Amino acid sequence: MKKLSAVFLDHASLDQGDLNLQVLHEAAGQLSLYPATTPDQVVERIAGHQVVITNKVVIDEQVMQACPGLQLILIAATGTNNVDLQAARQRGIAVYNCQGYGTPSVAQHSLMLMLVLITRFESYRRAVRDGAWQRSTQFCLLDYPIGELAGRTLGILGYGELGQEVGRLARAFGMQVVVGAVPGRPHPERPSLEALLPRVDILSLHCPLTDSTRNMIGRNELALMKPGSLLINTGRGGLVDEQALVDSLRSGHLGGAGFDVLTTEPPAAGNPLLADDLPNLVVTPHSAWGSREARQRIVGQLAENLLHAAGSGTGPARRVA
Repeated sequence: MKKLSAVFLDHASLDQGDLNLQVLHEAAGQLSLYPATTPDQVVERIAGHQVVITNKVVIDEQVMQACPGLQLILIAATGTNNVDLQAARQRGIAVYNCQGYGTPSVAQHSLMLMLVLITRFESYRRAVRDGAWQRSTQFCLLDYPIGELAGRTLGILGYGELGQEVGRLARAFGMQVVVGAVPGRPHPERPSLEALLPRVDILSLHCPLTDSTRNMIGRNELALMKPGSLLINTGRGGLVDEQALVDSLRSGHLGGAGFDVLTTEPPAAGNPLLADDLPNLVVTPHSAWGSREARQRIVGQLAENLLHAAGSGTGPARRVA
């Protein structure tokens, strides 16, 4: 079967020069790579190609209308919010995404955030850097209270492949795991959000951002959490009211928070979570998914999706439109 010509509009968002793209080159009849693409360059760069690969570049109805030869959209991520799926269906353009590629990477990052917070890693690292240990009258420095994950209760919201892996790792640390019902998706065997929050020592978020989950952790929900409890978010930034979180941290009610995602990314100036004086807050730059292994799995899935759409692949179907 004839191979399709493809263009990757923002491959630098995936490849830092450390990935092997050979399988993707082999799957496409021709592959054009652009490190990044601005909105006014999209139509010009898709022209002449049947396939567009995008990580975050928006492919909307206007782009599809201007590119009549477009047959296939491959998303180099799981989220589909940058592609107008309805317009794609109406025009007969197939859309595939990538799935499950980052489970080991994001799961270990979630546990890392828990460990950094409960061991007061940042406080002790700063103490050594500032010379506090060097000035100590004892062999050790124990200025900040250290906790243990063992014996604590972890609440998980979003129990797909990723949530399940976080639960598995948490149990290996001796934690008790309680899975809650995601707002908008009641579950007969899982406690509601309101019932879950007072029970857990740590809450970890792994659910998608929908109308039902947007700002689902706000001022009232944070007040329901145990004093000193921790909040981990490697899901989506919009799941949590950021100002309410800041207020809870400053008041001392919440013991700490570890976030890999913010409501606006890259973060806009003035984001309350970027203040440099927030107690026990760790923010990482949406990097949890980005291990080399995870990114290489995306390359493999893009090649599989391209071959599947062309009718010559035997890999799993990841078509979303």
